[in-house]
Amino acid sequence: MTDDSSGRRRSKVERVIDTYDLEGWGDRLEAEWIGDGAERTSLRDLATEFNQAVLRSALRDAGASVLNSDIEALYRTLTDDDVPRSETVRKRRELERSGVDIDDVRSDFLTHQTVYTYLTNVRDASLPDEDSGDRVDRKKETIQRLTGRTQVVTESTLDELGNAGEIADRNYDVFVDVRAICGNCGADYSVTELLERGGCDCDVTSVE
Repeated sequence: MTDDSSGRRRSKVERVIDTYDLEGWGDRLEAEWIGDGAERTSLRDLATEFNQAVLRSALRDAGASVLNSDIEALYRTLTDDDVPRSETVRKRRELERSGVDIDDVRSDFLTHQTVYTYLTNVRDASLPDEDSGDRVDRKKETIQRLTGRTQVVTESTLDELGNAGEIADRNYDVFVDVRAICGNCGADYSVTELLERGGCDCDVTSVE
């Protein structure tokens, strides 16, 4: 680890994010881990997603352009013990000829434990307690987390594609607004407002 401007020891995740220009990935890891129920992403899957982003960045810096499917296949070849050694060696040599120091890149890959330590110790993140608090409040927080997650993942994706030259590299502002329209009176609410006021207060009988 190295020190940041405040004197705190930087984690491996922070260092790798800076090294490979993966701005936004800290927020993305936290948002996807917290998630909600089935929408939550496991630490192992988060580590895999992050490592594939590292590999993609290393290839881009070396002047290579690859599709997501190619990155997934290449990552599996380099990390999966079930892949024949001859295939792994062949891919490593191809990468080295392209100017990619694959040993350095692999040393920057994260384990799921490293991701967990970063999220809990550096970002002070924690999984929501599904058994505490009022049900409506919990559901409102769930929607807010998912909305925030959608925004963060979208911003990170736009930055990544912009850096890769696959879309115009601009500063994009992303807004996510989840709204609900009452089927009886047509009133338009943000979902948070609707939950806070206990639903729409229109008179169903008079509407009918």
